[in-house]
Amino acid sequence: MSGGKRGMRKWGDTLVLVLATGLGLGWSPVVPATVGALLGLPLAWWMATALSFAEFFLVQAALLFVSVLLCDRAEQQLGRKDDRRIVADEIATLPLVMAGLPLSDFPWLLASGFILHRVLDILKPWPARSLQRVSGGPGIVLDDAVSSLYALALHWGFYLWFRMPVDRGWAQLMDVISGR
Repeated sequence: MSGGKRGMRKWGDTLVLVLATGLGLGWSPVVPATVGALLGLPLAWWMATALSFAEFFLVQAALLFVSVLLCDRAEQQLGRKDDRRIVADEIATLPLVMAGLPLSDFPWLLASGFILHRVLDILKPWPARSLQRVSGGPGIVLDDAVSSLYALALHWGFYLWFRMPVDRGWAQLMDVISGR
């Protein structure tokens, strides 16, 4: 391999690691996934406030796809399955927790979504934990995507609950659920 091709390959490998580690935030000695997920906050805000519902899901699908590729390559470079320094999966799945929610009207949803995302990523409800056994990038991203879907459902529940008057909260929630 010529020196030029080797240099390009090394540059490409470096770019993959920089992106997969969240611009280096994944190298944090404490809670690297949570620190790395912070990069997902401006992304989630932009997606939820500037994009239509259809555009949101197209961008979300693209993020997940690119994240699978980045995580797969970074895992190979770092030589460890689902290395904790790889945080592209957290960044790519955080916006999913905000899907359809009116962040511009209720900015607190960004903070509550972040907390739910992190808690459910740590708890890994079924079947997320078992998806960690899938090898490579798909396994790294799938468990976070499933955990984020759980977080999205809870997030919508919290949103519906907290925007209802307290004295009629449960009755209204039951009306929403039953379609009355």
